[in-house]
Amino acid sequence: MSPHFLTLMTRPDQAWADIRRDEEKHSSNYLIHLLLWALLPAVCMFIGTRYVGWSLVENERIWLDTRSALQLSGLIYLTIILGTFIMGFFLRWMSRSFEARPTFNQCVGFIAYLITPFFIAGLGALYPTRWTAVLVLVAAGLYSTYLLFVGLPKFMRIDDRNTFLYGVSTWAVGLLVLVNLKVPMILFWSLALDPTYERSGVQNQSYGFEENRPQEAPGGVDNERRFNERPNE
Repeated sequence: MSPHFLTLMTRPDQAWADIRRDEEKHSSNYLIHLLLWALLPAVCMFIGTRYVGWSLVENERIWLDTRSALQLSGLIYLTIILGTFIMGFFLRWMSRSFEARPTFNQCVGFIAYLITPFFIAGLGALYPTRWTAVLVLVAAGLYSTYLLFVGLPKFMRIDDRNTFLYGVSTWAVGLLVLVNLKVPMILFWSLALDPTYERSGVQNQSYGFEENRPQEAPGGVDNERRFNERPNE
């Protein structure tokens, strides 16, 4: 566990001051935190999609096979790492407008600690349902926003009057990076890697799955029988 994890979750103002001090001594100190914590959502996604599954309709459950689940988890892990470095670049680029002079490593480190709530939210992937995803992502987003506005003056050492504008700019760029990384990643996984789905459902006694039942002609058998039984005129 990261040495700053508990204070980041309980006393973020002190945690940001400690993180900045450590980053000045060891500029790549954030790498262990980033590389290890990014595994949490990836591993949970593999377990949830391979062994737990999700349901889109009643009485049906869907899983991924092992190959597809591993590919999805690996892509999520790589996307998190790449997105963190891209956000670090934009954070340093924007800092010139707010009289801050952090290094690139410090900016990447700031983002790596800032998205810690989203790493924890990855636990929700153990049970992949729509409402679980919404709840954990909203909670992670709210706490990350709190960490952002507490951390900017402490870590970036900028004036309080610039904190709001810098924070809003960071959020806007973060959403842009998220969309431009996640959407191509999902499209690449679903179109190029050709994932395999496994399904289960309630079986009919004679026809197996309901979608395999033969369809009756319009009007049905009963109508045809009633027509044939009409007396001859």
